[in-house]
Order: sequence, then C-alpha cells, then structure tokens
Amino acid sequence: MAPNRGEDDVERLSRTTNEYPSSSMIEHARRPSEAYVNLHANVEAKIKNPLWGLPRARLLADVDDFCRKKDLDHYRPLIRKGALVAQDPTGYEDIEGDEKLNDEEIQALRDEILHKWRVPFVLYLTVATCSIGAAVQGWDQTGSNGANLEFPYAFNIGSDSIHDKLLVGLVNSAPYIGTALFGCWLSDPLNSRFGRRGTIFFSANFCLWPVLGSAFCDNWRQLFACRILLGIGMGTKASTVPIFAAENSPAPIRGAFVMSWQMWTAFGIFLGTCANVAVTKIGHNAWRYQLGSAFIPAVPLMLLIYLCPESPRWYMKKNRYGDAMKSLLRLRNHPIQAARDLYYIHAQLEVELEFIGQGNYAKRFIELFTIPRVRRATLASFVVMIAQQMCGINIIAFYSTSVFRDAGASDNQALLASMGFGLVNFVFAWPAIWTIDTFGRRSLLLFTFPQMAWTLLAAGLCTLIPGTGGLHMALVALFVYLFAAFYSPGEGPVPFTYSAEVFPLSHREVGMSWAVATCLFWAAVLSITFPLILARLHAIGAFGMYAGFNIVALVMIFLFLPETKQRTLEELDYIFAVPTRVFMRYQVTQVLPWWVRRWILFQREARLDPLYQFDTVGEPEDSHGSDFGYENDKAKVELKDNIGLTSGVQTTR
Repeated sequence: MAPNRGEDDVERLSRTTNEYPSSSMIEHARRPSEAYVNLHANVEAKIKNPLWGLPRARLLADVDDFCRKKDLDHYRPLIRKGALVAQDPTGYEDIEGDEKLNDEEIQALRDEILHKWRVPFVLYLTVATCSIGAAVQGWDQTGSNGANLEFPYAFNIGSDSIHDKLLVGLVNSAPYIGTALFGCWLSDPLNSRFGRRGTIFFSANFCLWPVLGSAFCDNWRQLFACRILLGIGMGTKASTVPIFAAENSPAPIRGAFVMSWQMWTAFGIFLGTCANVAVTKIGHNAWRYQLGSAFIPAVPLMLLIYLCPESPRWYMKKNRYGDAMKSLLRLRNHPIQAARDLYYIHAQLEVELEFIGQGNYAKRFIELFTIPRVRRATLASFVVMIAQQMCGINIIAFYSTSVFRDAGASDNQALLASMGFGLVNFVFAWPAIWTIDTFGRRSLLLFTFPQMAWTLLAAGLCTLIPGTGGLHMALVALFVYLFAAFYSPGEGPVPFTYSAEVFPLSHREVGMSWAVATCLFWAAVLSITFPLILARLHAIGAFGMYAGFNIVALVMIFLFLPETKQRTLEELDYIFAVPTRVFMRYQVTQVLPWWVRRWILFQREARLDPLYQFDTVGEPEDSHGSDFGYENDKAKVELKDNIGLTSGVQTTR
C-alpha cells in the first residue's frame, strides 16, 4: 500500500465536499489493487486482515459510514472501539484518544485469550441444543440396527435370497436416500426463508412424527415411506446444526463446540443401542419399540431451539445488522467483543462479496464447482465426508448386530456387543473437545486413519479363529472397540465440523448441503449393499475391504485437506484461496520428506518451512499449514503481563 498517497487523496476528497468523505467515496483512494489477497488464486498463501494498514482516520470514517447505513448509530462509540481492536487484536491496550479502552474492556479481551472456556450461558445452551439435535441423528441411525433382527421376518423378507437382502438394505437406507435426494437440498431455501432456528425446528418435526409412524407399519413399503420422511428431517438438520454452532462460536473454541455434533451423535447411537437391549425381551413386536423410541430426543429439540439466539452471520446476510448485534451481545461476554466481531465479520464479508458475489440457488450450486475458492472447499468437504463412509464406521453403526451374529454371537450377545460399541464410540469422542482446536482437524485424521485400518483388518482376521464364542467373539469385539476408539476423536467429529466452516457465507448452506448429501448418499449405498457383501464375503472380507479403503482415504486427506483450526470463518477464505496444486506440492515436497526425517530417521534438527504467512499489523506472523494464531496471541498477552505493560489492569492467571 501507499499510505501517504492515499492520505492525500482522502484530504482532497474532503476539501471538495462539505463533509468527511464516506466509505464509498474513499474506497478507490485507500485500496490499491494489492490491498486484498486474491481469493481465487492466493499463490503466496497469505492470510490478510482486511483492516490491516488502514490509517486510523480512514478506519473510523468507515465505521461511521457503516453505522449510518446499518442503522447502528446508537452503537457507534462501541463499534469504533471494536473496529480498532479488530484491526490489531493484540494491541488493544495501546489504543489512545476517545476510543481508548477502559479497564473492564481490556480485562474482557485478556480473559478471552487466557480463559477461552469462559463464555456466556446462552452459548452453552446453544451448543447443548445442537447436541440434542445430534443425539436425534444418532438414535435415528441405530434404531434399525436392533430391528434388523426381527422386522425382515415380520414383513416376509428375511430369507437369504438376493432379493430379500436388497429389500432389507433398501429399508435401512431409506433415511439416507431421503437425506441425499430431498433433505439436504431443502436446507438452503429453508435457511434463507426461516433462518437457522426455523430450519432446525422444521427438521425436528420430521424426526418426530415419521419415527412414531414407523412403529405402526404393516409392511416394508410403509416402513420405507416413513423412513424416507425421516431422511428429510435428518438431512435438513445435519446440514444446518453444525453451521448454527460454527457461526455462533468464537474462533479459539469453534472446533470443540461444533464437534459436539459427532460426540452427541455417538451418544445418540449409544442411547439407541441401550433402547434396543431394553426392549428385546418384549417379544416379536420388539422391533416396533426399537424403531419408535427414536422420537424421544426430538421433543426437547423442538422446545429449546427458539430459546437460542439466531446466528449473527445469518442476520448479516439478510442485512439485519441490528439483530446481528443483539445476537452477538448475547453470545459474547462483553459488548467490546460483540462490536469487534460484528465489524470484523462485516469487513471480511465485504472482501468475500467482491470476489465471490451472490446469486440464486441454482447459480450458487454451480459455483460450488466453478469459483476456485469455493471449488477447493467443495473438494475438501467431499474428501472428508466420503472418508467417513470409506473408513467403515457405518458397517458397525448400521449392522453391528448382524456382523457380531455372523461372527458367531447369539442375538442377545450381538445386541450387548453393539451396546458396548456405542459406549466406546461416545466415551472416546470426548478427547476431541481439547485436541480438535490444538492438534487440529487434519492432524487428527492423519493419525487415526492408519490405526483404523489395522484394527479393522485385525477384527476380520480374528473371525478365522476356530469356534463360535469365547476367545473368538472376545477378540472380534476387542478390535471393533479399538477401531471405534480411534474413529471417535478423529473421523467422527471432524467431517461435519470441517464442512460447516470451510464455505464462504454466501455458499455455506448449499455447500453444507452438498457435503452432507455426499456423506449420506454413500451411506445409503453402503446400507443397501452391505447385507449382500456380508452374505457373500462374510466378516473377514468386509473388514479387509474397508481396511484398504482407510489407506486410500488417508492419501486423499494428506493431499487435499488444509488445516482450519483457530481461524475465523472469514479468514478461511485465504486458506482456500491457495491453489490445490500449490498445497499438494507443499505436502509432497516439504511435509512428507520432513516427516520421514523427523519421525523415521529421528533427526530432531529437521525443520519444516511454513506454507501460510499470517499478516498482522506491523509484522508478519508465520505459521505451519496448521495455525498457531491462538498461541501467538496468548504469548503476547502474557508477555505484556510479565513486563508490566498492562495499563493497571489486574493480572489474571
């Protein structure tokens, strides 16, 4: 940039008008072409704060113009402060003049870094409500698991013929067919019309009434229809709940809050397996209770969703900035944080709009594959979502009772072993709360996929042990549980967390719809075909095949999946502006040789040059493909604290 020349241009504009020039008047004077990083081809892998380098007078003129246009004049003094904080997030103690922060505001910003889990109750309520939505998803998925032992015989489709096996698979896959064909694609128009909360309320109804209806079906066609309707609710919910959680959460803990989707999906799976065991002694109608009991968590979801604030980013998308500010004031601990986030999000969205623009539903869908920045997010979400089906988790989640019975267990033993799988899946999801925002999404996947490959292969080989119980069954269950233990903190929480955050706001709903449709379409394919695969290949063949898929998925993740942890949703525009070939070349020529030297040859002096360059006020901040922004901010706060540059603010430890 050329600050002196820009300053002269602004002064010239002010002399030729009767008032200080507005933001639109000084736009060309203050923003040369290089002020923005190109969001189509960020070949230098730079991540830029759009407020970086703006002289204070210009920034405050922008804020005043913003407040006039958005009817936020009563928040003007607060937003002026917030904009200065957003410009230099670690230099807020040095702000002078009328916008100088008071001690309470400084303390709130310091606590945000040093005590990141201290957030308002209403944010925890939002996350809890999203968690209930996830539990609905998990329970819905596993209701058919136990019912598979009985309903095929009740509907006279329980033989070993290919026809009957495919019909059982079709009924089991119906929710995923409904999701992939209808539910996901309704998400965008529903979100546009009713918002995140309205869409979730809509989906909760479709997860309640069709589930109750499935308990009263008299033939497989009726059950198939009920489960198609259930899929509409599952699809709209799965496409919206992670976005709702991501848009309401602060960046340092966004991953932990959004990953609650998978953790509580796992809890719903566990509750579903418990319900399957609880009603198994009822008799030949037990399958009706196993399918119908999944309505239970949909009720509190319907009751709680409107107690949560609407997404501030959705309000901003609708140009309802006053409502967005009210939401942020509820979701942040202090008004200075809300003002900072409001203006920073707005500034990033302005850059996003310039490069990406807006359009109707069909245009936005086509742009998933035509706009380079969006196309890279589409590819990454496709990879991480299809990897969830390739890893083999759903052959256990959907058919664990059938798998364990094929391995020699009785029906009751198979149900109990499935309940153990559900418990392991839930318990081992907890570590991801802390690791997803520290180790990162990509690192968790690269570590856990090799472990899932060998545990599945071992489980399959254990089915060759002679006998039908005892050691044979125990070893199969052991390796299935180990597989679940590696899945739960890795490929369990990451796909929905990742897909909810990688798309720009303009394409977030349709992008998430694409991602969820990808995931659940292949879940439908798996659900239809797996009974036949199991009948033909048995457990060892099925497990061996999916062990191989895990290795293929590992390679895809290594080559196509950038890290996203601890960056704001808007800053991810710069991550996905890096061309795919640049990212792949860096992984193959830099990361892979470094990994071999460091972890195979144990050369501790091996160093890895960072891919991304994070620009801050006055100095560049380097980072690996994963991001150390939070640690840098925390270190700067603690350094100022240690050398006495805290402006009289009470020290927080």
